[in-house]
Amino acid sequence: MLELAQAQARRAMDAGHHPFGALLIAPDHMTVLLEQGNVDSVNHAEAVLAREAARQYAPSQLWPCTLVTTVEPCAMCAGTQYWANIGRVVYGISERALLAETGANPENPTLDLPCRHVFARGQKDVRVIGPVAAMEAPIVALHRRYWRAR
Repeated sequence: MLELAQAQARRAMDAGHHPFGALLIAPDHMTVLLEQGNVDSVNHAEAVLAREAARQYAPSQLWPCTLVTTVEPCAMCAGTQYWANIGRVVYGISERALLAETGANPENPTLDLPCRHVFARGQKDVRVIGPVAAMEAPIVALHRRYWRAR
């Protein structure tokens, strides 16, 4: 599923947006319910996806779903996922790894705040899986290509 999210990130980049991609996966761990690429610096792929998921599905339907994303959700995206009631996240690379690629780029002032820390402050046991080492190289390569050209 991270490969599908990476394909979404590529499509976002090809459309002139930052290279982030996210999917909402059904409880069967195989069905893609929603896909979203990054829109802009405020409308991140994960937050837009979580808001749309909350609009389309009941909280009880979302809790057993998984948000799959190329990069660890930032504090805004983790908070949106939490409020949407999506019970699990799988991500490819960490925010810290992203920061290593973006540096001080004003288009992406990365927060060094792991999503695990955000979820730990809540009352729900959101399951976090990541980073996924097998996807690190292709995700980092896409970001390196994008951010070094900025």
